Amino acid sequence: MKQRLITGIIAGVVFLGLCLIGGLPYHLIVLAMAMIGYYEFVRMTKVSPFGGTAWLGYLGVLLFVFPWKPLGIDFPLSWDHFIWLLLFLFMLVTVITKNKIAIQQAAMLFLGAVYIGVGFSYIAGSRGAPDGHGLFWTFLLLVSIWASDAGAYFVGKWIGKNKLWPAISPNKTIEGALGGVVISMIAAAAFSLFSGGILTFGRAVAIGLACAVTGQLGDLIQSAYKRVYGIKDSGTLLPGHGGILDRCDSWIIVFPFVHIVMLMPY
Repeated sequence: MKQRLITGIIAGVVFLGLCLIGGLPYHLIVLAMAMIGYYEFVRMTKVSPFGGTAWLGYLGVLLFVFPWKPLGIDFPLSWDHFIWLLLFLFMLVTVITKNKIAIQQAAMLFLGAVYIGVGFSYIAGSRGAPDGHGLFWTFLLLVSIWASDAGAYFVGKWIGKNKLWPAISPNKTIEGALGGVVISMIAAAAFSLFSGGILTFGRAVAIGLACAVTGQLGDLIQSAYKRVYGIKDSGTLLPGHGGILDRCDSWIIVFPFVHIVMLMPY
């Protein structure tokens, strides 16, 4: 517990400190997290993390999360064109290697590149929101996610009796999940009181609901994936906490989702 607490404090101070600074320093730490996250993903799939096909995935993640805006550079492709091109290259690998690299392996590595690359690109991009309030929006989402996690844990410990999805995550309960939703909505609603008018109460509640539901689904997605490969943690970078994907599994689902449903500027 002591190791977990110390690691959490140090990691939190570093990340939140760079988030406060914003700009290129924040974008670069998110990029580093994304690259480490993809390394963990590749390792979990039992593929060589430094094999030729994996490097194609690293390149995809790099281009997804690269600090184009902070450096004043326009990405040369539209995102749908880039995703298709990345897909094509992964499929082409199976042909070039005469199926020594099977389509299943190529598909998993492509999935990981999009899953992690898009997720972290929105985490980085939210800090530079076009309305000039990127720090507010980023903190709103992070606090809502953390409130959901804490609410689900403590409410589940307190009154949790009915298992939510025992085949995937045996410790989660329906009561805990609902508690996480309520606490997240309350936390988000509190932000509206100090938003200076940029966040209405109704929109805040909707964001809290979205963060809790999709965040918990993101956690279940990662749990399901790890269960398939028979592992407890995605990595060991953060002693007591696991890897980057263990800590950010909710983030990389929540951040894209709230923008896709147009609850936040991007």
